[in-house]
Amino acid sequence: MSKDIAFTLNSRPVRVTVGSHENAVDVLRRFDLFGARESCGQGLCGCCTVRVDGKPLSGCLTLGLKLEGAMVETVESLDAGGELDPVQQAFIDQGAFQCGFCTPGFVMMTKQLLREKPQPDDEEIRSYLSGNLCRCAAYPEIVKAVKDAAARMAAAAA
Repeated sequence: MSKDIAFTLNSRPVRVTVGSHENAVDVLRRFDLFGARESCGQGLCGCCTVRVDGKPLSGCLTLGLKLEGAMVETVESLDAGGELDPVQQAFIDQGAFQCGFCTPGFVMMTKQLLREKPQPDDEEIRSYLSGNLCRCAAYPEIVKAVKDAAARMAAAAA
């Protein structure tokens, strides 16, 4: 069974036919968006994190049909105008990745964390990002990148 749905994807309206068995990651691939990556398929690693109606969700657990009428944001939306988001730049500057497979999920969760808590401490960062796994163990650099991004965003707001 398939259904035609419409939703807003990275600030633009889209339409797509979605099968009842497809998850959000499957749907996003149809739009050539590959930042949300399915790794565990069980919502345990955070690699597939996307924002749906302002909330971070696991794309592997979110049925594609649930995107109907929603506002969906992916990591690809963050470099609006061709300039990297402060979080993306901080991850690069702090070397907060090795293989990069998990990075989009960490970036999306970091963006959400900094929306909710603009100046988190180390423990808050670790706790908030605990649902994201990095097999390369870049955790110290990721914490530094979050703090760097927070400082960049505070400086830009001042």
